[in-house]
Amino acid sequence: MTARVQVEFTVPAEVREERAYFVAGYPPLDVFSQGKTEELALANLAEALQLFVESCYQRGTLETVLKDCGFKLDEDRGRSRESRWMVRVPLPIGAAM
Repeated sequence: MTARVQVEFTVPAEVREERAYFVAGYPPLDVFSQGKTEELALANLAEALQLFVESCYQRGTLETVLKDCGFKLDEDRGRSRESRWMVRVPLPIGAAM
């Protein structure tokens, strides 16, 4: 039997227009993507972030990667950070039971 846990996080994204494309990124993890529209660039960024985090998790390096990128436990969870763009990133994580 396989159990699945659905984890989702939201991160502030940066979006800029470059020629005929929009580039969306999350610089703290150095993950970027692009699309012909702002919406497509953000959707592609969400997918890229999902694959990045899943890959780190599967290799057992997620905690190390996040620490190396400067992430810390946020003691003030009620604090909000403002950004024009936010990207929701679903992460289906399966575990064998």
